[in-house]
Amino acid sequence: MFSKDQQLKILDSLKNKNLLSEVDYEKYKNSAKLGENVLEIIKNKKIVSDEELSKILAVFFNLPYQDLLKLKVDAKIINLVPEDLARNYNLVVFDKKDNVLKVAIINPTDLKAQEAMDYIARDKNLKVEYYFTSQSSLESVLSQYSALKTEVSEALVEAKGKLEEKSVKKIKKEDKEDSFDAIKSAPVAKMVSVILKHAVDGHASDVHIEPFSSGSRIRYRIDGIMRTSLVLPKYIHNALISRIKVLANLKIDETRVPQDGRIRLNILGKDIDFRVSTLPLYEQEKVVMRILDTSSGSLELEDLGFEGRNLKIIKDNIKKPHGMFLVTGPTGSGKSTTLYSVLNILNKEEINIVTLEDPVEYYLTGINQSQIRPEVGLTFATGLRSILRQDPDIIMVGEIRDSETAELAIHASLTGHFVLSTLHTNDALGAIPRLLDMKVEPFLMATTLNVVVAQRLVRKICADCKQEFVLPDNVRAEVENEIKNMPKESIPEEFKNLKNLKFYKGKGCPNCGKTGYKGRVSISEVLEATDNLKDLIASGKMGGKELKQEFINQGAINIKQDGMLKALAGKTTVEEIMRATRE
Repeated sequence: MFSKDQQLKILDSLKNKNLLSEVDYEKYKNSAKLGENVLEIIKNKKIVSDEELSKILAVFFNLPYQDLLKLKVDAKIINLVPEDLARNYNLVVFDKKDNVLKVAIINPTDLKAQEAMDYIARDKNLKVEYYFTSQSSLESVLSQYSALKTEVSEALVEAKGKLEEKSVKKIKKEDKEDSFDAIKSAPVAKMVSVILKHAVDGHASDVHIEPFSSGSRIRYRIDGIMRTSLVLPKYIHNALISRIKVLANLKIDETRVPQDGRIRLNILGKDIDFRVSTLPLYEQEKVVMRILDTSSGSLELEDLGFEGRNLKIIKDNIKKPHGMFLVTGPTGSGKSTTLYSVLNILNKEEINIVTLEDPVEYYLTGINQSQIRPEVGLTFATGLRSILRQDPDIIMVGEIRDSETAELAIHASLTGHFVLSTLHTNDALGAIPRLLDMKVEPFLMATTLNVVVAQRLVRKICADCKQEFVLPDNVRAEVENEIKNMPKESIPEEFKNLKNLKFYKGKGCPNCGKTGYKGRVSISEVLEATDNLKDLIASGKMGGKELKQEFINQGAINIKQDGMLKALAGKTTVEEIMRATRE
């Protein structure tokens, strides 16, 4: 969109407004001279908020800037442009004065969008006045086209007569045809479609549809936190569950055992996979759907939140030709995303990379990705045996779950392969006793282990409503204590004077749903398999004290300390770190 000279001028404006540090300014200035799209990088990495960057871009386009985040647009005005057209061309009508339509756009160079808008205006004998806005502002108005409750309520009215008196929980032979009609009916299909569309639009990671005493509850997990989005009448629950089963090719008349399936849909122009899991409860079933955006690709390690010593050790160790690279943490802590980022770095034409996953979450060009299918005997263990006959250089095993997989992974790394995998442990040190529990011989572990990364995900402060605030004295004292206990070489210079520490939080705005948070970032600890650690493992001297002392001797910082540094840098809040690291 911008030429090299234009990008340099915009970088100058960002620096003059103190929105870009001297270091970042020089870095991106050099990148711009090399022809890189640095504005896209700055936007994606949230170095400058959407609104601040858009205000500067508006000047270059010679258009007035319009902040739409707090604006509630009248339904009659917004619907002057159909929703599909507005989404396709990234524009919205936000006001009408006399015979002039006020239209907000994010790409003034898109002439087709302006032609389409001008045609609509002429057809209604109106004129168009264009404004520049941010992506966040645009999305806040696009979401007003149809609220979740409104859309589902309309479908409920249609479905009520068909489903209120008839439950499809138990399908008898004589009314099986009627039940299928109810499940496939337009109102039920529309409800499921709307629920999934809003989940994707709201950047949810999971959708829960669960029965409770008075109805059916729809909850979304957004940025790791569960939020109730909708409560529907009880009579609709079984029809929703059955509709989802049909889409996932599951048995709709089997309600006694759990089932797993997958749905692929194109939503908002993106291919989205939903990993479906049903669970029998008392009399009814619950469904949970994990949302996998297979088109999103992987991020760089720096974008995920790795920095300083942790980042250096990871990058140094993935250069090794063989050995094991392990990522640990609870479910939903971002382990798979970290592995994908590492694979993206290692992905080169001369290297054969084969993965075994459950499920394949992102598709990476040039990498051979295979999905396990336990129902036909393709498990991590059996799949790993087959992978070793595929002449791999690098192997990624989605998870080490049992002794057989652990043994195969160890032997693969012994025979000249670089093996990446995940474990479920609470911290990096916990990986060692976990592997021993899986019957891995200590001397083999000492020979093959390269590095263990433990991580959690915490919510990021919303860039649009971030503000400084004062911590309570007792909480500040706890933060200061964590900083004091860190290795001196790991403490950034600006945080060494404890009296000058600053803390931040999000005030809450429409852009973040009034939560003060938007997006997530990882906090981590990294244990390197140094010669001393390998000696400890091989000798069997692996008590908690010995391992913990080795961790300290390496100059490592733990997950909580890494989180505190990110809170001081204004990326997250102390409260969020306390929540994520409580024991």
